[in-house]
Amino acid sequence: MLTLNTLQPDLWARKTSKRLWRWNWSGKWTFCWKWCKWQNARSHKMWARFEWGQTPLFRRTPKLKGFSNFIFKTEYNVVNLKDLEVLAWKWIKEINKDVLLENKLIRKKKLWVKLLGTGELKSKVNITLDKVSDSAKEAVTKAGWTITIIEITK
Repeated sequence: MLTLNTLQPDLWARKTSKRLWRWNWSGKWTFCWKWCKWQNARSHKMWARFEWGQTPLFRRTPKLKGFSNFIFKTEYNVVNLKDLEVLAWKWIKEINKDVLLENKLIRKKKLWVKLLGTGELKSKVNITLDKVSDSAKEAVTKAGWTITIIEITK
């Protein structure tokens, strides 16, 4: 029975025209879904250094010239001859690592101690340290003091 509430047009009576070059709204469906034609459209696995368009870390870091062997670098507590003169005024005649730690001339107990040749020693002392510079060795031997160098083993 044909009534007003059952009236409807034929299936292709009102066909919409195609809007050309309007992406999906043209009726041709030029791209499919969320990832199509976008970044990472083909594979969804990100590579480890991917930073979503931000300049990657390997491009932000400066490319330094030369070579630095910082892994095997040896660090020393540095003591000058003028620092040892302070201990000689305290009537200390035997200077070693423990004496330097007690008098706060060095801070780190684990590091080796190196004697440098800045200043002069006027009083006679016996020195026992890990390493001595050439200028300090000259000054100590010229003055006639005894210096003992401990063998360093890594």
